[in-house]
Amino acid sequence: MVFAMLAGTLTWAGAAQAHGTIVSPATRAYQCWQAWGSHHTDPAMQQQDPMCYQAFQANPDTMWNWMSALRDGLGGQFQAKTPDGQLCSNALSRNDSLNRPGAWKKTNIGRNFSIQLYDQASHGADYFKVYVSKQGFNPATQSLGWGNLDFITQTGRYAPAQNITFNVSTSGYTGHHIVFVIWQASHLDQAYMWCSDVNFS
Repeated sequence: MVFAMLAGTLTWAGAAQAHGTIVSPATRAYQCWQAWGSHHTDPAMQQQDPMCYQAFQANPDTMWNWMSALRDGLGGQFQAKTPDGQLCSNALSRNDSLNRPGAWKKTNIGRNFSIQLYDQASHGADYFKVYVSKQGFNPATQSLGWGNLDFITQTGRYAPAQNITFNVSTSGYTGHHIVFVIWQASHLDQAYMWCSDVNFS
């Protein structure tokens, strides 16, 4: 049902914009769109979900275009071309609200969990890189930099598909963390970077 709704929502987007995101654990922009997209003017958001509220106030397009947070031509130089403090926005100024530390809504996960990409355009992947914020880093008060991340895994290639799911194994994490994922799409040199807020339990 969710994916049917997504497909209907994306029909207006141009081909260059209709891509995808990590839907589980939900990225910051996707979580805000999912929770508030149909009632984004509801004043209750300011109290109930202040991080989504500030994101909608800063630029609603960040949520409407949650599937288009891409940059071209990085050539795998993710760290060199993405400054600290801009990881959650993929260094896109229009998505800067996603970099703000605060009480983002979290997905509960265990030490072993699955990551699911929804890609409306079925581009496939050269690979995914998965990181988790270090134990002791506080996403509620600190902006994310490369030095705050533990590298967990890099996947192999995935054939074009609308849904790609893979498993991740971790250990030693508790509480609020950021799962940071890089998706290197296969059709062009396009890199996507996202932050998903999680609670390791």
